[in-house]
Amino acid sequence: MARPRSRRLRAIVLDRTKLAEQDLILTLLAESGERVSAVARGARKPGGRLAARSELACETDFLLARGRGRGLEVVSEASLVDGHPRLRGELDRLSAASAVLEAARLTCFEDAEDPFLHPICSRALRACEEAVDQPRLDLAVAAYVFKVLAHGGWRPELSSCIACGDHDVSYFSAAAGGTLCSSCAKDVPGAQQLSASEIGWVASLLHLTFDDLLASQIDVTTSTTLVSLAHTWAATHLDARLRAMEFMLSL
Repeated sequence: MARPRSRRLRAIVLDRTKLAEQDLILTLLAESGERVSAVARGARKPGGRLAARSELACETDFLLARGRGRGLEVVSEASLVDGHPRLRGELDRLSAASAVLEAARLTCFEDAEDPFLHPICSRALRACEEAVDQPRLDLAVAAYVFKVLAHGGWRPELSSCIACGDHDVSYFSAAAGGTLCSSCAKDVPGAQQLSASEIGWVASLLHLTFDDLLASQIDVTTSTTLVSLAHTWAATHLDARLRAMEFMLSL
């Protein structure tokens, strides 16, 4: 049975790659959780019909057309569902959203459905819009990274030393997989000393909702530490350089 020549796809725009003078290759996170690539012709043309609907972080209802060969699908129509307008024009919000999109791109895959991925990415982007200050922006990004990686199988051990099982922990190592006691930490290069409060915050990132986190009280020093831990955790387990998170941490 021949495949349909076109299909509807609601998706979040994760990345854009220049193609020719006015076209883009869009990397999309579909509602099914799959990663999809598609060509948006004329999307770089100012005032073009696809330009505003294929911006980063846009949630868009696409009509994709398949060619006769095995090339990429082509965007025939696009209807904006949620453009996340508060992310535009504010560097702190845009950098936080870019960090979310970067992690999303690295944790979804072609032909691999996962219905968890689209809604949590959408919620994290809204959290970046709703955050009232930088510490809560930090919480939104760190929570998304830890949540989505935990879903993928990279959940940190936080209740005891991952090496010996001692419950008196005061260090954290992404390479080791979680918390360490002071004795075992001596043998782990790069283990970072954390307070009990900071370890508790990492657990909260995993267990609390975005609503709860955005309503929390946190200082900028602690929130920066949490984003740094999330960055190290993701870079270690995804084996990738996360440039958007690096930029966010540099601001």
